Order: sequence, then C-alpha cells, then structure tokens
Amino acid sequence: SVQEFMTFTSQLIAERSALGSRASVKEQEYLCHVYVRSDGLAGVVIADNEYPQRVCFTLLDKVLEEFSRQVSKMDWPSGSPATISYSALDGYLSKYQVQRVPV
Repeated sequence: SVQEFMTFTSQLIAERSALGSRASVKEQEYLCHVYVRSDGLAGVVIADNEYPQRVCFTLLDKVLEEFSRQVSKMDWPSGSPATISYSALDGYLSKYQVQRVPV
C-alpha cells in the first residue's frame, strides 16, 4: 500500500541520514526530503518533483521545532502515532498543500 511504502521509505532514509543533515532522495516518482536534527529528531516529506525543495525543508523545520516543544524527548524513541498526540501536523499539511488548478 501507499502508506506502507511511505512509512518504510521514511524510516529507511531517516536511519541512513547523519545527525544534523538535510537531504533529498529520489524514490520511484517521488522526492523524499529528510531533515535529521542534531538531537536525533527526524522528519521526512514525500512530495512530487514539482513541489519546491525549499518549502519542504521549511515545513520540516517548523513541524520538528513545534513537535520538540510539545512532546517530551523521552517519548521520541518509543513513540508512535498511537502513543503520541501531535494534532498540529494536520494544520501544517493543510497549510503547505499546493492546490492545483485543473487545465
């Protein structure tokens, strides 16, 4: 499924990225933008080739910064969507979603 692909690819890319690094990796028809902070907190945005890279990293900066303020660092390693509540993500995804006009 698409969800499984996104989860597996995100985990793999984040695990293989160095602390304090940013990278964009092509996977199938997508670009996966990863940011691993120096404290080990990581985020991945999977987008098409047309979505601006700079915007992806701005989104990652904001989401990871807010997440780190709201969720205890002790919960990061063992946390999952089922155990960590972070409702602000939906708002960020909505705000940064590109609305395409049909031709």
